[in-house]
This record gives sequence, C-alpha cells and structure tokens, in this order.
Amino acid sequence: MSDPAGVPVIAVDGPAASGKGTVAAGVARALGFHLLDSGALYRLVALKALRTATGLDDAAALARLAAGLDVRFGNGGVWLDGDDATAAIRSEAVGVAASQVAVHAGVRAALLERQRAFRQPPGLVADGRDMGTVVFPDAPVKLFVTASAEERARRRHKQLIEKGISVTLESLLRELLDRDARDSARAAAPLKAAADAAILDTTALTIDAAIAFVLERYRARVGSSPGR
Repeated sequence: MSDPAGVPVIAVDGPAASGKGTVAAGVARALGFHLLDSGALYRLVALKALRTATGLDDAAALARLAAGLDVRFGNGGVWLDGDDATAAIRSEAVGVAASQVAVHAGVRAALLERQRAFRQPPGLVADGRDMGTVVFPDAPVKLFVTASAEERARRRHKQLIEKGISVTLESLLRELLDRDARDSARAAAPLKAAADAAILDTTALTIDAAIAFVLERYRARVGSSPGR
C-alpha cells in the first residue's frame, strides 16, 4: 500500500443531525473514496458497555472495551462480537451513551489508530467530530458542517417518526443542546471547527447542494481526479 500520508482525506466534522453523515457518504460515493463513520466506533463502544453493564463513567473499563473491540465493517453493515449491530448502534439510547463514552480520553486514544487505518487509496472521507482537529490534522480538505439547533431537532424528529418511534420535538431539542454542550466542553478532542476548515451551514441547503460544495472545494484544493 502507498504511504498513508499521501492518501487524500476529506475531514467532515460537525454536531449531531447537522447532515454531515449524509454529506460525507455522498461525497465518498461521488469520488469513489472509502468512508469512515467515526461515530459508529463510539456507538459500538457504548453498545458494548450497555450490554456488559459497564458504567459510562468508568473511564478505565471503557478504554479497555475500546481497545479490545471485536468489530467488522462490510457491505454497509457492522458486526460486534460476530453479531449484526447495524440497527442496534443507531438507537437513541446508544447515541446518547456514545456521547458520554466519547468524553473519556482513554477511549479516544484506544480508537485513534483504528480510525487512521481507514486512510487507504484512493482516498478517504472521514465523518466525525474531531477528524480535522485530531485524527487527520493534515487532511487537505476540512469541513465543519452545522445547522441551527431547531432544524437539527426537526430532522431527527422526522427520522424517528419514520421509524415508528414516538418522541417530542421539544425533548429532542433539549437532548441535542445537551449533547452539543457535552461534546464541545469535553477536555479530550472537543467538538470544534479546525482553524482551516470551511464552515458549511446546511440549515437551508439541499443535500445535493451541500455535497456539491464539498466536491468543489476538494477539486479546488486537491485536483479533479480521485486520489490525485
């Protein structure tokens, strides 16, 4: 394999329900790049913790779980300890737990090299909260995707209703604001835009327009050909 440092990375960071995951996936498809959903790794640690009754405030135990995580990605799915966990990690309970797990420096350190291993030719689109600041600080293209809290709550509410999950818009807004505060205030790799990141506000943007913005920035910074 070529030197990972020579493989282009598009780092896409931002808060929950900002649209960053959808944008990152669309950009990866357009360029034929690999996709890292870093949030899935933290959700997997959280799911493992919930299944093993590990305290979400037990930093040492959580770091051990993260270091020994038996996980496999493939065909759009993810397996934990050999079991399909694709749907389980997308539950609201696991999402909230993941935010609590992610505050621990030991967990983040345990997952760092696992995330960096996704950097393979022809390129990588990395979706998360510290992709441009910590995991891939040398990424030639960095985006910080955001949207108003109200719009993000509406998006999450729509997703949950479509899944048959009953929840109020007001409670979702509170949860998002709490999560924003927790993610931004944590000592280890807080949620923030990298100094050289472009801010992409998706509040009033279509998905196609947001993806086009990222592709244009990539081509301006790196070139028109994937992996170039």
